[in-house]
Amino acid sequence: PFWSGTVTSSFSANPRRYLALFFPRLSADRWRRENAAALPLAFIDKQRGAMRIVAVDESAEALGIAPGMTLADARAMVPDLLSLPHDPPANARLLEEVADDCDRYTPMVALDSPDGLLLDITGCIHFWEDENDLVSDLAARLATHGFTLKLAIAETPDKARALARHGRERLSVRRDVPPGQVNEERSPYQPALPVAALDLGVEKTTALHRAGLYTLHDLATRPSAPIAARFGMEAVTKLARVLGQEDVRITPRRVPPPLFFTQRFAEPVARTPYILSVLETLAEDAQHALRERHEGGRQFRASLFRSDGAVHRLAIETGAPTRDPALIMRLFNERIDALADPLDPGFGYDTIRLDVAVTEPLGALQAGLEGDVDVGQSLAGLADRLATRLGRQRVRRFASGNSHIPECAGFTLPADAPPLPFPKDAPDPGEPPLRPLHMFDPPQRIEVIAEVPDGPPRTFRWRRETHIVITHEGPERIAAEWWRKKRGHEPGEAGLTRDYFRVEDRDGRRYWLFRHGLYGAEKPNPDWYVHGLFA
Repeated sequence: PFWSGTVTSSFSANPRRYLALFFPRLSADRWRRENAAALPLAFIDKQRGAMRIVAVDESAEALGIAPGMTLADARAMVPDLLSLPHDPPANARLLEEVADDCDRYTPMVALDSPDGLLLDITGCIHFWEDENDLVSDLAARLATHGFTLKLAIAETPDKARALARHGRERLSVRRDVPPGQVNEERSPYQPALPVAALDLGVEKTTALHRAGLYTLHDLATRPSAPIAARFGMEAVTKLARVLGQEDVRITPRRVPPPLFFTQRFAEPVARTPYILSVLETLAEDAQHALRERHEGGRQFRASLFRSDGAVHRLAIETGAPTRDPALIMRLFNERIDALADPLDPGFGYDTIRLDVAVTEPLGALQAGLEGDVDVGQSLAGLADRLATRLGRQRVRRFASGNSHIPECAGFTLPADAPPLPFPKDAPDPGEPPLRPLHMFDPPQRIEVIAEVPDGPPRTFRWRRETHIVITHEGPERIAAEWWRKKRGHEPGEAGLTRDYFRVEDRDGRRYWLFRHGLYGAEKPNPDWYVHGLFA
């Protein structure tokens, strides 16, 4: 495949470096990766009541076909033009795949939809000799995968983006050049960028042209106040960013990890035992780095980059911070064994990266006098292994909530979830237990007969069966959360009061019943519900 693009690298005192990628023929590249046709190619979409050209390949452009033309005019010029429907979702999926592959160069990758990417490569060139070496490797890789690419490096993302889309310097990878090497054709100067590089829209760009402003140099040599007054403050702001005077950091598609460790290979590797040994080496590197920071990892992610551009990702989580490589590898082995589809290395992985995605403070651990293992640590390890094999949402633990309402006082959450800030300690369950182990959500309505309207139940009918109460405890009165209501504890605004009773029928079964509302004061005929069953 033939690749041609733009490479511009300008150095300044700003330490940050951004790499912009622009795919001018993304639609054609996507189609030709799966199909073969020698005909000129155009992608069409219905616009303003007519089928119009949206994107073309290189051969169609050479014949004079350009985006914006109607399909009828294009067919009149090139009768054998191959027209296909424009598919933006497919382009977006392909761009996501390319972004995944670019993670091998930096974890700071942002989408520049619909046909570009922005990479923050600051501090990521230690695997290469310099920036040009990184660019050459990336360009050769994408060219091998059949992409037409333009790119640029600058100290701000807006400047890099403008240079990639509107710059003129040439950099090419040809069939006669060995993979990994770049044949450079550089012009001795960088032409002035057009005002279209500001992306102000067609209306404002046309207004700038009518005012005699065609390049960024024309704008930069004029005072900013008249430009802002006539063309808006957006023009001044974007001009400063494109000129490299203002750096607006990119928003990466994934949150960059606090620590990450990468291993690259001269030749792709495909043996699973060797891949696991490399992961273990990276886990040991992570252990040393975490120990220096007095931290432990709560979430670890392994990214396996295949030589054909596919990326396999594995993630594990722990209930407590750790930096033990043996524990990390045991969980990764559990994750690999639990995969529905085993890892397919294809032609092999050429890069493996281990991210420590979440870290927490972790001091030195001290074993007992007899060298025994703390029971809490062993239970946490068991929960980690079960969650890794069965799924995080399937292994859960109980937690108490910050509410006295029974259905809100307790809930379950993943076993490896961090502790909640409230409450610090769960309430004493009491003896016998004051709350049932099994609660209905929502409570089930019942029919109750009581000696007096506000007294305890004597019989109740539930699920077509009548139960005779032989003993009871209560009432336990629970008021509504009036402080959460708009009018506080005013009558009719706070909610109904509940009177709970623990009752036992003549068959020895114990129930948790409540009367919803105070008789006469809140409701003339309160309803009864069964809320739970005691063991």
